[in-house]
Amino acid sequence: MSLRNPYGDFEITDPQAMRALAHPVRLAALSYLQKNGPATATQLSVHVGASPSVTSWHLRHLESFGLVSDSPPPEGGADKRQRWWKAVARGFRFEMPETSEGAEAGRLLRTEMMSQALDHVQQWISDTEPSLDPEWSRSAGSSNTLLTVTRDEAEALENAIQDLLAPYVQRGQGGAPDDAKPVRLIRMVLPEATN
Repeated sequence: MSLRNPYGDFEITDPQAMRALAHPVRLAALSYLQKNGPATATQLSVHVGASPSVTSWHLRHLESFGLVSDSPPPEGGADKRQRWWKAVARGFRFEMPETSEGAEAGRLLRTEMMSQALDHVQQWISDTEPSLDPEWSRSAGSSNTLLTVTRDEAEALENAIQDLLAPYVQRGQGGAPDDAKPVRLIRMVLPEATN
């Protein structure tokens, strides 16, 4: 599949970067920064389940692959001695490498991404959904659909979905209408094994 990248996501092509991001703390830290904006290692540590020093080490590791970078402290007299971090892009993407070593790194990253996505769904079901306005709750979609498609058709479907979503992703929260809410769309395309 081609990575057309209409969202402007960070494209990961290095298997070592995939392997690095497959670590639960690193992926959680990057996800937090992408969703919430700049933070310090101390602020992130609460959300990623690691001490501030361990979180800082993982952030430096992500920095070595270009996934995060330094950020200026927020306005309002923040302690300038603290190191602030930001994600370099709102999202990331990767294509499964063709080499066996690369494919293994891609599988590790895919596994961790899916694990954290499933954790997010469980947390949404238990914590978020019960407190939603009923109209927003009804707008939450769930489906499990089996398609029979060729590889080219699967790629065309993925491209069409990306094209449909791109304007909403690109505008971000700042360009959305006042009554808009953040909505997480989790897609998993899982080709079935054939006998």
